[in-house]
Amino acid sequence: MNDNNTQMIALGMGCFWSPDALFGQLAGITRTRVGFAGGTTDNPPRSGHAGDHTEMVEIEFDPAVARLETILNLFWNNHNPANINNYRDRLYNSLILYRDEAQLSVIQEVMNNRGEQGKGVPETECMPYTVFYPAEDRHQKYFLKRYPDAIAKLRTLFPTEDELTRATLAARLNGIAKGFANMDQIIHEIRTWKISHEEQEEIIDLIKQIKW
Repeated sequence: MNDNNTQMIALGMGCFWSPDALFGQLAGITRTRVGFAGGTTDNPPRSGHAGDHTEMVEIEFDPAVARLETILNLFWNNHNPANINNYRDRLYNSLILYRDEAQLSVIQEVMNNRGEQGKGVPETECMPYTVFYPAEDRHQKYFLKRYPDAIAKLRTLFPTEDELTRATLAARLNGIAKGFANMDQIIHEIRTWKISHEEQEEIIDLIKQIKW
């Protein structure tokens, strides 16, 4: 499912629970996790106020499958930057943390294109990535964790919290739990993953048994 050609980007668009599910269900996204970034406070508290940091979802993606342009348009199509800027200080802020100049160039191009299309140039802050502070485990794959049977079955594959958070499968199922994806869509994708046919069918059989 993963290779060495993945990229990372972090996006802030309000409360991070829904963005985690929104991007996690997208083919080509290999991992997601939520946390805090973009501020100046070292080691901010992860419960309650997070200093001057913003709630964000960190995304690992395969650009050959999920183009950065696609991710950015999904980002801007699903929030209004002007409505969340400076709400509760910077906790809910429209923010992109880019990893390199190539990503920044794509970001600027997509922003300009949206302006030319009459959608308005987004009022989103763009900053270079420096550090990302993961949120507590209860915030990771938040919607999926509302289904105990799903978590119990996934524990057979991902026994630790870190393994579950980083799992592509958990990201997809979190999208189902939120209503952004459906089981047929995920099963179809699993059959394209670069694992053996036997492994594919074992995963499919497991997730078909989940009691939602």
